Amino acid sequence: MPSAGSIVLMGSGELTATMVEVHKERLARLGPEARAVFLDTPAGFQLNADQIAARARDYFRRRVGCALEVVSWKSRALLSSPQGEQALAALRRADYILIGPGSPTYALRHWRETPVPEILARRVAAGACLVAASAAALTVGRFTLPVYEIYKVGVEPRWEEGLDLLGRFALPLVVVPHWNNAEGGTHDTRFCFMGESRFRLLESLLPPGCAVLGLDEHTACIVDLAAGEARVRGAGGVSLRRGKTELRLASGARIALEVMGGRVAGDAPAAPPGPRIAAASPPAADAFWSRVHEIEERFRQAQKRPDPAAMAAGVLDLDAFLWSAFQDLENPEALAQGRELLREWIALLGAACSACPRARQEELAPLIAPALRLREELRRGRRWAEADLLRRLLALQGIVVEDTPEGPRWRRLEGRGP
Repeated sequence: MPSAGSIVLMGSGELTATMVEVHKERLARLGPEARAVFLDTPAGFQLNADQIAARARDYFRRRVGCALEVVSWKSRALLSSPQGEQALAALRRADYILIGPGSPTYALRHWRETPVPEILARRVAAGACLVAASAAALTVGRFTLPVYEIYKVGVEPRWEEGLDLLGRFALPLVVVPHWNNAEGGTHDTRFCFMGESRFRLLESLLPPGCAVLGLDEHTACIVDLAAGEARVRGAGGVSLRRGKTELRLASGARIALEVMGGRVAGDAPAAPPGPRIAAASPPAADAFWSRVHEIEERFRQAQKRPDPAAMAAGVLDLDAFLWSAFQDLENPEALAQGRELLREWIALLGAACSACPRARQEELAPLIAPALRLREELRRGRRWAEADLLRRLLALQGIVVEDTPEGPRWRRLEGRGP
């Protein structure tokens, strides 16, 4: 294992196809005996916390090819309990620590005045890799953003004290994931749902010398302490904002940690000598992921309705686009991530189809069956006129009833009735 470890910050997508290769690469550097764990604290208050952990474990088994142990620390109430001691012991042995979705402020409340922050810092210093994604990424900086409290509850914009884990390694930063979020549609949800005007106010509240590291969704910033540099991987980019200056790092770019930490003299973040920082990502890469995200948005909207036909159209569109990109000699890594996404969609489409009635007749069956039972009761009571009336009423709705030796059968006339 390396003498100094790494901290991987992800804007989102820690359990999606876009981050598979990042996980694989970091684990490979730790060696085949590396112990990987998932720390569940940020989602500890959620009723589906165990399902999130199970999904992470399944993702690592199927896509990363690595066993993932769940370290459950849902609440500081575990402190000094046998279960809590077991969780802390597992964390102390871990070489690869993944922390993901939930609430950053909840996580911080249940980590403070416990051994967890110190264990994380010591493991990284000893060579381990900490992956902090989404909500967890918000916690590792000098301050954290109380996203839910501001965005949903209406609390005045403010910062709360973070773990400052990055500060332990001379990186006085605030980390903001979901930098390029667009879920708002008609309103601005960039900058982790804050919008530009509100985030500008938040920036003005930061003390001098504290920079903002903004992470696009499905994007990772790999802080390699041993190499003294950070690299950007994934679908988007990273923004480093200090005062009125901003340095934009595209996927594939590198930056020296002394630049990221502001230890290089000058008014703006400067690139180290040599081609360590790419000014922009290749236009083809931007175009590839823009098209993938456009198709994905349509697919996700169809999934919410749900509309299996529209979902199938999305699968076919993505398949056609990936084939075209392959013929155009697109980056193999991007194609591999695209294929992983396609496989995920096919599975989701299958689940959506299995949950839908196979035919209109199957949908109507629960409504028609009681009417047929009532007609049979009328017939057994020799109430022929009423039984015939019920049959005619069904016929008016396009439902044809046929009496057979095995009992009544019905069928729907196409183009008529319900």
